[in-house]
Amino acid sequence: MTAFHVMAGAEGTVAHPGIRKITVSDVFEALYRGWDDFCEKPSHYVFLGLIYPIAGVVLAAWSSGANMLPLLYPLASGFALIGPVAAIGLYEISRRREAGMDTSWRHALDVRRSAAIPSILALAAMLLALFVMWLVIAQSLYVQLVGEMPPASITAFLNGILSTEAGWNLILVGNAVGFVFAVIVLSTVVVSFPLLLDRDVGAVSAVQTSIKATLVNPVPVAVWGLIVACGLVIGSIPVFVGLAVIMPVLGHATWHLYRKMIEPLQIK
Repeated sequence: MTAFHVMAGAEGTVAHPGIRKITVSDVFEALYRGWDDFCEKPSHYVFLGLIYPIAGVVLAAWSSGANMLPLLYPLASGFALIGPVAAIGLYEISRRREAGMDTSWRHALDVRRSAAIPSILALAAMLLALFVMWLVIAQSLYVQLVGEMPPASITAFLNGILSTEAGWNLILVGNAVGFVFAVIVLSTVVVSFPLLLDRDVGAVSAVQTSIKATLVNPVPVAVWGLIVACGLVIGSIPVFVGLAVIMPVLGHATWHLYRKMIEPLQIK
């Protein structure tokens, strides 16, 4: 039975996978391959992707009351912070297709049997903590810049945000803070989860490798982050339904981006 480990790999050491330098064209190639994976069997990929629009609709409904309206945007945008966790099953499908294995949708759940599941859960907990922190900060900014009084209606809320100086300050400061959170998440998990699925290196190595890959490839990773952000906006416009396609494609593409940035494991 494999020993329980989180911070280091199965051997008790912190591995340092090699990093490749890629170009922006590699990013778009990874995106194309993600689309190809999605098109292979779109029925069960859409099934997996429905997790996102369903969760989005639930979040919107939950926050539709006047008291929760100030958190509607932070909830919708911050949901992307925990997106990499829900995409783990998609990474597994892409990994299996790449290896010529069965890609039936049930195999997306094979992640639960991964030797690296403790490390995966640790990274998931980190993203959840960042998500909660973002919501707390967003609420605090609203109170400080707009006031503690909840809006009387959604119309009053939108008028207060879009037609007052306090509202515009909230938009500017809030998006600036959100950008910082997005950069932190992007740099720490751009290859972390795929790496852990591919090899059990431990949470520390996964995060270190992801940050190093970002520093080696700042422009391609920035372009990837922009693609993800635009995709999420486009997918969210029709009441989150578009995410049923956008998120699976991005999830599969993340696996191929990992393959391009990280040197393959050398078998001795």
